[in-house]
Amino acid sequence: MSEPSAISLADVAGTLVLIGAGKMGGALAQGWLRLGLAPSRLAVVEPHPSQEIAGLAARGLRLNPALGQVRDAAALVIAVKPQNAAEIMPLLAAVGGAPLVLSIMAGRTLAFLAQGLGPQAPIVRAMPNTPAAIGRGITVAVANRHVAAAQRELAHRLLVACGAVEWVEDEALLDAVTAVSGSGPAYVFLLAEALAKAGTAAGLPADLAARLARATVAGSGELLERSGIEAGVLRQNVTSPGGTTAAALEVLMSGEGLEPLMLDAVAAATRRSRELAG
Repeated sequence: MSEPSAISLADVAGTLVLIGAGKMGGALAQGWLRLGLAPSRLAVVEPHPSQEIAGLAARGLRLNPALGQVRDAAALVIAVKPQNAAEIMPLLAAVGGAPLVLSIMAGRTLAFLAQGLGPQAPIVRAMPNTPAAIGRGITVAVANRHVAAAQRELAHRLLVACGAVEWVEDEALLDAVTAVSGSGPAYVFLLAEALAKAGTAAGLPADLAARLARATVAGSGELLERSGIEAGVLRQNVTSPGGTTAAALEVLMSGEGLEPLMLDAVAAATRRSRELAG
């Protein structure tokens, strides 16, 4: 996986056209600028721009241009909500040339995108997650057969601005990706929420329990990331036989504990992702 620090967008030829600059689209735009993209190389279509995006217009960013006037697009990045896809797809045909299309719309397949963009359109579909907002996300991407090697590399550089990037060849895997990493931050936040409530139930002041849970989840995640040690080994390293951690894990690892619940949760999210994709 490429690290953002090893990537530069200063040499991008042409304009990047971002359709939708909400939380995820805005995070991408900010990441591109951090990697050296000149604001004048970015055109953003967003009816309700944030103050940060609107402020960039003074530095050369093109805000809400007529897409027919963008004749040098290197890539179209679609970052709108999937339920808005039908209304924005016809607008994209106004962009001249045959730019790379990079979509981060959940559930909208390569086939769906090709119906609106044309059967020869080079399309990459990607699934990021919310830690992208702080540059710590992970994205999984898949390309159709019309994406040239240079376009795939451009897509990689655009996505790595918000964190790590993985590529798969089978688009069907994106349903499970959505269930694991796309929805996964919510599972971690629920863990922190439940841990804080359990601490309060055990007698801690609620504000202290919340701080302990937040710091424990954040610090443990950072240790898992930095150490490179498998999660199971780290778990064993902090578990003394007959100790307090072992007592808790006996409950969490029982037949009705965390693992079967997580299996059911991810399976449910995978099924729902397939349903939404049609």
